[in-house]
Amino acid sequence: MQAIRLARSAGVLKSTANLQRRCLATATADLASSSSTSASSSRVAPVHLSNVEAQWEKLSSDEKAAVHEQLAAIQAKDWKELSIDEKKAAYYVAFGPHGPRAPTSQPGDNLKILLAVTGLVGASTVLWAIAKHYGNGPAKTMTKEWQEASNERAIEMKLNPITGITSEGYQGKGFVQSK
Repeated sequence: MQAIRLARSAGVLKSTANLQRRCLATATADLASSSSTSASSSRVAPVHLSNVEAQWEKLSSDEKAAVHEQLAAIQAKDWKELSIDEKKAAYYVAFGPHGPRAPTSQPGDNLKILLAVTGLVGASTVLWAIAKHYGNGPAKTMTKEWQEASNERAIEMKLNPITGITSEGYQGKGFVQSK
């Protein structure tokens, strides 16, 4: 029974894969034909590569694509034959601070962050001071008398006889923390 199910599912997967392959081939063929007609109908003038860094942000996407194609053709040559401007343009287009490599912070952001953090620390300090001023005093269990009474109670109950307060030769303070 399980073999029949596997055979059926394999048949469905094959037909789905063939259908997807056909759709992909059709979509690629349509895309290739449309891009070749659009490229031939609207040619973009080649951009001068001497100052691509300054022009890059102002270029349209078609002009940027033309620059990429122009640089791809230029880089097919020997690297030693390229001019300095062509090398700079190729480096800037490949690794420049644009697109996903654009800086995420703008000038002046560090000052804003510093002021925001300082403000938040100041506000939390004010809230702490208000809570301390209007809050109750220390708990009654934090008095020295209470802690000494806790020591006496621990000795009466023989707590921790191996290493604790009731062990032989114990030299610690026990439960006393207050001064």
